[in-house]
Amino acid sequence: MQFTVTSNSPQATQNLADALAPMLSIGDVLLLHGVVGAGKTDLARKIIQNRMAKFDLLEDVPSPSFTLVQTYDLGETQFVHIDLYRLSNPDEVYELGIEQAFEEAVCLIEWPSRLGEIAPKSALNIEISILGETERAFKFYWSRDADWDKISTLRKFNLGNTSE
Repeated sequence: MQFTVTSNSPQATQNLADALAPMLSIGDVLLLHGVVGAGKTDLARKIIQNRMAKFDLLEDVPSPSFTLVQTYDLGETQFVHIDLYRLSNPDEVYELGIEQAFEEAVCLIEWPSRLGEIAPKSALNIEISILGETERAFKFYWSRDADWDKISTLRKFNLGNTSE
């Protein structure tokens, strides 16, 4: 299953994050793919800040490039933002102990190829492609065994063009 949504501005990307964030619940894992500068951290930050706003929280959401893992307790839901860019071996992922978060939190994972075999089969993949200075394509895809019907409304989300 897959579809693509095109954003033509940072505000359109914010609108996408604002639509996606409330759909996420404990056990959801988003694997964020894309080259350096594609907008993986930006999308994760916007999703987390959307959920923070629901609790009248206003705090910086830094990139976890150096800390590797940032955790946010937002009501009954914990959000875990993980950046695996600096890891070179899937064995290093085990040392982070993030597998438990796959079941107990919402996980937003940058550079998911470094997860190796522990990448959850039920994850939602979002591949971000650079189309221009402020334009991005967001390709949403998941295995047929995963249940991501809850995001089907994003298929028709009006950010610009969408395609199957």
